[in-house]
Parts: sequence; C-alpha cells; structure tokens
Amino acid sequence: MKQKKIEEYEINSCTMFLQSIDYGSKVYTNVFEVEDEFISPFKPLDIVKKSCDYFGCDYESRKKGTRQLIGYSRKIPIAIEPTSHLFFFPTTSPNRPECIWISHDHVEYYHRIAPQQTLITFRNKQSHLLPVTFSTIEGQMLRTSLLKTKLMQRIEENGRKLYYFMNKPADLKASENLDQYGKRFYLKDKK
Repeated sequence: MKQKKIEEYEINSCTMFLQSIDYGSKVYTNVFEVEDEFISPFKPLDIVKKSCDYFGCDYESRKKGTRQLIGYSRKIPIAIEPTSHLFFFPTTSPNRPECIWISHDHVEYYHRIAPQQTLITFRNKQSHLLPVTFSTIEGQMLRTSLLKTKLMQRIEENGRKLYYFMNKPADLKASENLDQYGKRFYLKDKK
C-alpha cells in the first residue's frame, strides 16, 4: 500500500488504528485504514479530538461520559461516534507520543509475540505487530466492550421509551358511563 500525506482527517468506519511516527523533528500520525494508509501532520490524540468535534461532541465530554458509564479514569476508551460503532481505545496514556489508538470493531484477534509485542489481526485479515503488551490490548478490548455495551443499552432503552411514547395505546374506557355507576351507588345507599 502506498502512503499518501493528507492535511485533514476524521476517523471513520474504515479507520483501523492511528500510530504516531517521527517525521523529521515532529510527531505525525500513520493512519491505517482497511484499504489505505495515510500520513497526517497531526498527532494521534489531535485526530481523535478533531474527530469527536466532527461528530458533535468534544473529547473532554466523551471522556467524562466514559468515566461515568464504566468507572475507569485512566487509558479510557472513547466513543467517537457510537451509532456508527466508532469506539477507539488508547494503548497507553493518550498524551504519550507512543500511544496507539485502535478501533475496537476492526480487531479480529490478537496474540502475544514477545513481552512488549502483540500481533493484531484486523477484520480485513491484515496483521500488524504493535509494541504493546498482550495484557494491555486484552484489558483495553474488555473496557471498550463494557463501554460499548452500556452505551448501546442506554441508546436502545431510549428508543424503547420513544417507541412507547409515540405508540402508546389509547386510554381504555368502560363501555358504560362511569357517572351512572356513581349515581346508582349513591341512590342505592340513600334508600
């Protein structure tokens, strides 16, 4: 695959992972998509933040929401756009230059190669050897699954509530006039 340099990039359904690379004296991002690779002049975290903004919610709000949903506060996954299943997780602190952001949905399987190396095979059958421990990948996959499950449960629950609200049954009424029962009962007691 031929790498192209791009100026603008938003994470999308084809994005598999973002990995930082040294480009001269600066840190750029190597963007791996299902059928393409790009080099972006922005750091991986900057691309994640910009992608959150693109989909209408800033990165800090996404972080806060994740903390509330799953209770973790370090190396937390981010739901960049939940309805499109854009859930990405960092391999270390997002502020560290060696942090790789991986798409949860694209990971097919992974296994340990060495103490600090994990081979990840993506759904498109490409494999990439990443300088990350197996336990980190496994833990981040589980955290992201938890976030995805909790968030999707809430989205589905809201959908059910909306459906019920929009399609609630009409008020049920007895075929007889309720006032007549009250009058009869009243008259019966008076006798």
